[in-house]
Amino acid sequence: MSLMARTAGRTATGLAIAAFIATALPSVAGAVSTEPVPIDCPASVGPSTRCSSAQDENGAWVVIAIPDNWNRRLIVHAHGGPRTDAPKASDGLDDLDRFAVMVRQGYAWIGSTYRRGGYGVRMAAEDTDNSRKLFWDRFGRPERTLLHGQSWGGNVAAKAAELHALDIDGRPNYDGVLLTNGVLSGGTRAYGFRADLRAVYQFYCQNHPRPDEPAYPLWQGLPVDSPLTRAQLRQRVEACTGIDRPADQRTSDQAGRLQNITRVIGIGEGELVSHLSWATFLFRDLVQQRLGGRNPFDNSATVYSGSSDDVALNAGVQRFTADPDGLARLAYDADLSGLIVVPTVSLHALHDPTVSHTVEAIYRETVSHAGREHLLLQVASDESEHSRLADSGYLAILAGLESWLDTGVRPGFEDLRRTCEKAERDPAACRLTESVPAGPGGRFQAAR
Repeated sequence: MSLMARTAGRTATGLAIAAFIATALPSVAGAVSTEPVPIDCPASVGPSTRCSSAQDENGAWVVIAIPDNWNRRLIVHAHGGPRTDAPKASDGLDDLDRFAVMVRQGYAWIGSTYRRGGYGVRMAAEDTDNSRKLFWDRFGRPERTLLHGQSWGGNVAAKAAELHALDIDGRPNYDGVLLTNGVLSGGTRAYGFRADLRAVYQFYCQNHPRPDEPAYPLWQGLPVDSPLTRAQLRQRVEACTGIDRPADQRTSDQAGRLQNITRVIGIGEGELVSHLSWATFLFRDLVQQRLGGRNPFDNSATVYSGSSDDVALNAGVQRFTADPDGLARLAYDADLSGLIVVPTVSLHALHDPTVSHTVEAIYRETVSHAGREHLLLQVASDESEHSRLADSGYLAILAGLESWLDTGVRPGFEDLRRTCEKAERDPAACRLTESVPAGPGGRFQAAR
């Protein structure tokens, strides 16, 4: 079913209300280059929702959804990725569809594509906040504004909360923050295991790059002018490991290489290609376009273990040392201070195959060191998906955050669990669990 459904601009009355709201308050510095125009909504948001699209002065596209039963609350969404292609006007519709349950609950929603593809947490945080300004400028300031980040967008939202949560007079731009399966370890700690993957993969497979291709440091990801595509990369992984065929159809060499790679890095077979793609195409953008060719990764002292011959692996794997300036630039852009100023609720799948649940412990430590732990609530979900979790979990953390803002009292796990159970036909289907985040030395962390 197409994401483009039927519901844009459903009623003249709704548009008139929006126009009235837009003129009821003075303009905020909201940077818009095109006025919002009606577009089709995803069917998942329901038949009584108006959707529109606009482009801000920096080139970022936004998608806006306002239900007819709008509760005068706004969710400002920061999407994951980062996407490496140039942004398109329709990109935000997938994100809206994924979190449509929030709109069905009466929340308005806005999501930015960011001004360009590629890495840049501060850039994305600014564009996310610009989308808030755009909404306030066109539809008036809601009674409550919540910031939500998913996956890499969790890093973006957490950064935006540190940089833009308060205006210049100390008044809140955001009342609260929601983070789902967020990359909360900060940029300098988020990608090290993928750099390890490049090194370990090349030791066993020797085809990325191939012997007949120009050699390059693996931390670069890929030469700027390389024509390699994602499909071609997958073909190389298949040739080496048999990843796309049933296990009983792999050669013994393929099976052995696949087992060694996944065991050493600590990822499942199903995630190998996606993680290697990030360590190829995203690294090319991050290192060569955003860090000026400076290397932020370091495996010079890494001791790899879990293979059939750890001695040979550690002796033969390509080694690299981080450039201090490259590391500092990445830290400036993407690391987190923990200086949160509004209630923040984080939900993370225990078995997230893309962003390890162990990042929650890192974020908790960061926030605690900043003396702001009283503003953080973390809850886990016994799920194994990354991009989308059960709607009941989203409703639970949303209701919990609203209660926290209403009462000033941080909700307990049982409060969230009750909301989650009520949202399911079978209360036992609620997947929330009161799990203390594991220590930061868990999955996806090679020994150092």
